Amino acid sequence: MSQGPRAGLYAVSSALLAMSRPLEVHDVLKTIVASARELLDAEYAALGVPDDHGGFAQFVVDGVSEEQWKAIGPLPRQHGILAAMLHEGRTERLADVREDPRFKRWPAAHPDMSDFLGLPVRYGGETIAALFLANKKRPKPDGVCGFTEEDEDLLGILGQHAAIALTNARLYERSRELTIAEERSRLAHELHDAVSQKLFSLRLTAQAAAALVDRDPVRAKDELHQVAQLAAEAADELRAAVVELRPAALDEDGLVQTLRTQIRVLDRAHAAHLSFSSGGVRALPAAQEEALLRVAQEALHNALRHSGATRVDVTLYRDGANGAVLRVMDDGSGFDPGAVRAAGRHLGLVSMRDRAGTAGGRLRVRSAPGKGTTIEMEVPGG
Repeated sequence: MSQGPRAGLYAVSSALLAMSRPLEVHDVLKTIVASARELLDAEYAALGVPDDHGGFAQFVVDGVSEEQWKAIGPLPRQHGILAAMLHEGRTERLADVREDPRFKRWPAAHPDMSDFLGLPVRYGGETIAALFLANKKRPKPDGVCGFTEEDEDLLGILGQHAAIALTNARLYERSRELTIAEERSRLAHELHDAVSQKLFSLRLTAQAAAALVDRDPVRAKDELHQVAQLAAEAADELRAAVVELRPAALDEDGLVQTLRTQIRVLDRAHAAHLSFSSGGVRALPAAQEEALLRVAQEALHNALRHSGATRVDVTLYRDGANGAVLRVMDDGSGFDPGAVRAAGRHLGLVSMRDRAGTAGGRLRVRSAPGKGTTIEMEVPGG
């Protein structure tokens, strides 16, 4: 084997090994971009992870200085060549990207680019990112793309490994978030129990104070001081129980991608088959997105832990101009909603209804013994 092929094989091996290390999502993106630029000898490389609102949740570049990147301005939108790769799902190899009819324009501080090689990164039938390179370093004749078919094939191999590395990094982060969420839920339940006990004590103490007001004012005053103390303690514990941070994944990936990833993790972790589909959902107010996510999590928890379901289907679709409907449907044992209320058990239904109402939406529950359960939450949008 000549030195050239050996060096090329070493470069490919180094790139794949770098991407296979357990890294955070952002670090994986940076590794993919740097590996692609070095491997294909390009001046510039970038990778964009699309969001659900026509922009990019993450956009990583290599070959552009930090000063240049700041001067370029906001992240690009999904248009032109980027949109073609994301929505048409095909590789683009161009002699001069500026002459392509889909090209729009660059910001003033954007570096000048000519030959271009772009690849949609796909996993499980969906495009999860767009990887592209520009300006092959070696000399080339005018009107000829510096990137060759061999480069295109090599980038395709790199893209397949990139898809696996990116998906694994996302699953790792989500599984860690789910673990944190479960622990937070456990602590919240414990705090809720503590608050209930405080409120019960407060009620008894208040009743005792009321009974003592006329015949023993001094003792009544002491009891009222105790009422005030118990109320303060209950307020502190309740505040600790209900304060929840907006999930970081919502800000990073949006509601659709966050649900898709969490359901993918749960599908791998449980015997039941879980599916997720979405259609046409626009960006919603933050409070509504968080409420929809929390209701989905509670409904999934019930379906997987209590119902014995073998299949759970989650859908999120657009409703009207800006609204959305979430539906979680399982084929589990089901229950009688009326009997659950009468018995004082609620399987999280009270919490879900509260979340829906606070977000300006409404919750519907359809279930019967042996008939499975459907939880549906509707929000009107902003």
